[in-house]
Amino acid sequence: GTLVRQIRGPGTLVPEQARLITAVTNGRVEQIALLPGAVVEQGDVILRMSNPDVDLQLLQAQSQLSQAQSTLMQTRANLRTNRLQQEGAVKLLETQLSAARRTYETNQRLWDTNPALVARSELDRSREEMEQLQTRVELERERLQVMLETEDDQIMAQELQVERLQETVSFNQDRLASLVVTAPIAGTLSPLEIPLQEGQYVTSGQQIARIVVPGRLKAEIRISQTQAQEIVVGQTALIDTRTDTIQGQVSRIDPSVRQGSVTIDVSLPLDLPPSARPDLSVDGNVIIDRLDDVLHISRPSFAQANQRASLFRLTPDGEYAERVQVLFGASSVNDMEVLEGLRVG
Repeated sequence: GTLVRQIRGPGTLVPEQARLITAVTNGRVEQIALLPGAVVEQGDVILRMSNPDVDLQLLQAQSQLSQAQSTLMQTRANLRTNRLQQEGAVKLLETQLSAARRTYETNQRLWDTNPALVARSELDRSREEMEQLQTRVELERERLQVMLETEDDQIMAQELQVERLQETVSFNQDRLASLVVTAPIAGTLSPLEIPLQEGQYVTSGQQIARIVVPGRLKAEIRISQTQAQEIVVGQTALIDTRTDTIQGQVSRIDPSVRQGSVTIDVSLPLDLPPSARPDLSVDGNVIIDRLDDVLHISRPSFAQANQRASLFRLTPDGEYAERVQVLFGASSVNDMEVLEGLRVG
């Protein structure tokens, strides 16, 4: 008849979609609001922790931010005051330069008309005063230009300092908020390998909760490395939960070997029996081939595929058993193909 070749391996039912929640910062567990098995919605509080160091660091960051903001306001006021003072100095020198230029031009006209009307020394003095004021005006204008060009850079540098401190404050606020652990997605709380207790100290990065999205499970089956080479994606697999049998399909094969076995993933249908639960230990049988119209027997414990072995066969009268050499072919979990040495009956 038909020989269905199967490969068996132990495994576990695991959720297809799960979310681990890890501690963002160190803290002490003060209250566990929800226990494993509870159904949670997004935003529900799972547990609360405390850490005085986080509170202190937030206060220090907020104090530094306030000082930086005050410095920024003072810098803007000082720069504006200095700019107004410099603009006033430039205007005053320009006025003095205009008066000196008029005096010099008047003395020059008088000298050109009649040198006896103005002394030569007075003409030279008025010219030197005009030239001196002209030089001072140019220098003060250049100083004003430098102040205008560097004003934005000074303000920008202080604004960057304020932004950095704002990010520090925001980071510490997030750390403080993370001490109240909430559910990021809706689902069911799953137990951890090491359960938490109130008063326990948790370090950063430690797992503190696990949320499983119900309804989607898969089976992770461990197959011996010597048999895994016959498994391919798409083959049918039967998952035995001890009370029910679920038919699935091989969806992934782990490329690496771990402790002499290869892990395969078996996708399961949405409609699962009540016995299917996360972390349930199961047995998986992967159907790798179907041989029609072959001679087969129940698999002897010592028989190997494509090898000879000796069996005891009853004589036709049924009173004696004689040893015969049997050549086996393909093997399965419970059956072996017989190529030579036996016949039906």
